[in-house]
Amino acid sequence: MLLVIDVGNTNTVLGVFDEKNLIHSWRIRSDKNMTEDEFNVLVSSLFNERKLDITGFRGTIISCVVPRMMMILNAFCLKYMHHPPIWVDASTVSSIMPILYSNPSEVGADRIVNAIAAYSRYKAALIVIDFGTATTFDVISRKGEYLGGAISPGIMISSDALFLNASKLPRVEIFSPPDKVIGKDTAESMKSGIIFGYAGLVDGMVARIKKELDEKPLIIATGGLAPLMNHVSESIEHVDSSLTLEGLRIIYDHLHDK
Repeated sequence: MLLVIDVGNTNTVLGVFDEKNLIHSWRIRSDKNMTEDEFNVLVSSLFNERKLDITGFRGTIISCVVPRMMMILNAFCLKYMHHPPIWVDASTVSSIMPILYSNPSEVGADRIVNAIAAYSRYKAALIVIDFGTATTFDVISRKGEYLGGAISPGIMISSDALFLNASKLPRVEIFSPPDKVIGKDTAESMKSGIIFGYAGLVDGMVARIKKELDEKPLIIATGGLAPLMNHVSESIEHVDSSLTLEGLRIIYDHLHDK
C-alpha cells in the first residue's frame, strides 16, 4: 500500500492506495505545532479504525505548502513508517511535466500535483481550479506543459475578512447557495454576495485565461468547496475531488518505474 499526504494551510488530506485504487481517505486540520508523536497518535487511530498496519506501506509521498509541517512529517515517516518520504516539488516532477514558470521552484507542490493528475486523466488543454485556503488557477497545455496560472484569496478567507472587518455583519454559513441573488435580510445578502460573487470571480478569471490561450481548455475543479462552486459557476465542466491524491500516486509510481 501507498500513503499519500497533501498538506494545505487549513487542512491535510491523507489517502491510502492499494495499487491504483484509493481505498481510504481522511481530511484533518493542519497543525503546525504538533509533534511527530502526536501526528502518529492521530494517524494510528485512523488506521486502526480501518484495520490498517502502519508498518505495511511500501512508501509515502507528500505535497506540502506549510514549511513547518515538513519537519514533523519527515520525522513521523522515519520513526513510524520506517522509510523517508518523497517530497513533491518542481525538480521531483521535471521528467513528468515541464514547468514553464519563470522560477519553477516557486510553484506550490499542490498545484504541480493537480496539474499532473488532471493531464494524466484528461489528456487535454486544461484550467484546474483548486478551492482551498487560496483559490488557484493552473493552466496546462495540450502538450502537457504547466504554463502558469493565478492565485486569489479563498472563499473562506474572503468570508472571514468580511465578518471580521465589518462590525455589524454576522458570520454566515456558505456551504449551500441561496435560492435567489437578491437577499431579503442581511444574512441572505451576505451569503448571496459571497457565493455568487465568488462564482463571478471564477467565471471572469476563466474567461480572461481563455483569451490568452490558442486552444480551448477543459475546466476542472477540485478542493473542498468545488461541489458548491460547481452549482453556481457557469464555467466549471468537471469536479474531481480526489485529483490531488491521485496525482501523488501517479508521481510516486512514475518515480519508481524509472
